[in-house]
Amino acid sequence: MSAILSADDLNDFISPGVACIKPVETLPAAKAPSKDHDPYEVSFNTDTLPPSDVPPAQISLTDCLACSGCVTSAEAVLVSMQSHAEVLSELDSGPALRLRGNTAGTGIGIENLESGGRIYVASVSPQSRASIAATYGVTEQEAGYMIEQLLSGPKGIKNRAVYRNGFQWVVDTNVAREACLVLGADEVMVSMLAGKGASGLEGSDAMKQPEKPILTSSCPGWICYAEKTHPHVLPHLSRLKSPQALMGTLLKTTLSRKLGISPDRIWHVAIMPCFDKKLEASREELTDAVWEGTGTRGVRDVDCVITSKELLMLADSRRVDFAKLPRAPVSRIPFPEPKLDSFLFPPRRRKNNTPAAGPSGGNLYYILQYFASQHKGASVQTTRGRNADVLEYTVTSAAGEILMKAARYYGFRNIQNLVRRLKPARPSRMPGGKPIGSARKPGGKASGPDYAYVEVMACPGGCTNGGGQIKVDDPVISGREISDVKPGPLEQKTWLAQVDEAYFSGEDTTEEDTIMEDRSDLVEGVSPSYIKDTLAHWAASTGIDLGRLVYTSYREVVSDVGKTAGDTERVIEIAGKIGGGW
Repeated sequence: MSAILSADDLNDFISPGVACIKPVETLPAAKAPSKDHDPYEVSFNTDTLPPSDVPPAQISLTDCLACSGCVTSAEAVLVSMQSHAEVLSELDSGPALRLRGNTAGTGIGIENLESGGRIYVASVSPQSRASIAATYGVTEQEAGYMIEQLLSGPKGIKNRAVYRNGFQWVVDTNVAREACLVLGADEVMVSMLAGKGASGLEGSDAMKQPEKPILTSSCPGWICYAEKTHPHVLPHLSRLKSPQALMGTLLKTTLSRKLGISPDRIWHVAIMPCFDKKLEASREELTDAVWEGTGTRGVRDVDCVITSKELLMLADSRRVDFAKLPRAPVSRIPFPEPKLDSFLFPPRRRKNNTPAAGPSGGNLYYILQYFASQHKGASVQTTRGRNADVLEYTVTSAAGEILMKAARYYGFRNIQNLVRRLKPARPSRMPGGKPIGSARKPGGKASGPDYAYVEVMACPGGCTNGGGQIKVDDPVISGREISDVKPGPLEQKTWLAQVDEAYFSGEDTTEEDTIMEDRSDLVEGVSPSYIKDTLAHWAASTGIDLGRLVYTSYREVVSDVGKTAGDTERVIEIAGKIGGGW
């Protein structure tokens, strides 16, 4: 990872006042003795100044974040195991399972079942497609086709592979995102109407309803930070899986059930904009042990995560010219479950939300629009906070009554202000004394903001600015002109604006969508009834309770920073986490 991450990638800080524990150390250059130098002369202030052209410090995840307890050494090992090299190694490990549609068209046959091979599937985030689109000057849809050609097409990575293995299906995580939007809106509505202790899914014993304000849980950087430094906010976290995790669960449960194979014979890679998604994939809560209910260490729902930048490294490793890949879809065999096939590969491709929704999936925007649609004449007002990454929203009735408050907090500097407001006050030990802490409320209860929902993302500017995205100063892998002048903040801001433009510039396709024609409950192009019907069918077809499929859990993690551990303890810790978990 140290070859990818550098000091220049750190554009935000959890604790700005804490100095880095690995500074760039320089030694004074040796001064050549002059001819008239007197060896017995005593002089002062003759130290040579350090050079001004010091190269940036090369750091790893362990170096830059372990000092504040965000990432442990074991997690750095798990992250380093997920790379484009790991993808190539897996594809070249042996013949893959070959799927063929039978002559009757009623099912799928499997070849090489006895050889021990695997089925390879991939999921792609819209932010990664936007990064590729901005880099090569194509549309977001064309970028998706190019990625599909790289992973599955005849001119892609399998053209030079040992066993000519490629990915059987390449799916868009946007469909899982739409499911998360609907379930997230239900979660907020239940918390506002029914209070605590209720579940958003009828007949499900999945998870306890989170406390208000509900905080998004789809950003693994934010979740890692909360679990290790602010456990008091864990009861507020949404219990929904992220689109990446939900897609992994859907693919592995359906394929393993329909094809009659074990989940470890399905290998799923996700292309994401952020390095922290690698940590999310390593969580033990996101394995088949949870949805199978075995309680033992299981197989990950997402086996490997690579970033947008690593996707181009994948192409370069196979000597594939990414810019010359066809910009057309690859033919595929149908997904084994017909109803889920139409869900994963809809006939009409819908674009991402409007810029008002933000570049992080639009969780908050959809919840606001859904809530407003339930109250006739209601409208949504937006107020900017202390900076562009803090926005506050209110839903007001036609009579001017405030019905709901929500907010958006991007970047760790803003997140710190949020969690500080949610921190419970400590009762004073003095008789009659006032509570101690930032939240001045008796009884040790938090007196935080009266928001119903807060969208929290670790990256300033949102997910299109993820650390794994292609940067403006990446000439080698992006094909941009090489320049000796390092881009400044203005150039980086302009580049991010181009990525955002690509993210929002997609257009709805013109194909007819007979599935949505009969739906009268559309909110921002998403039908809650269709999503719920599809999820219910998924649970019924796999025989697994829907709560175990769509919900997850969080727990406090005690940091090992400052604690000494022997080699034996470190080996046990790392070995125990290879199969998943923090």
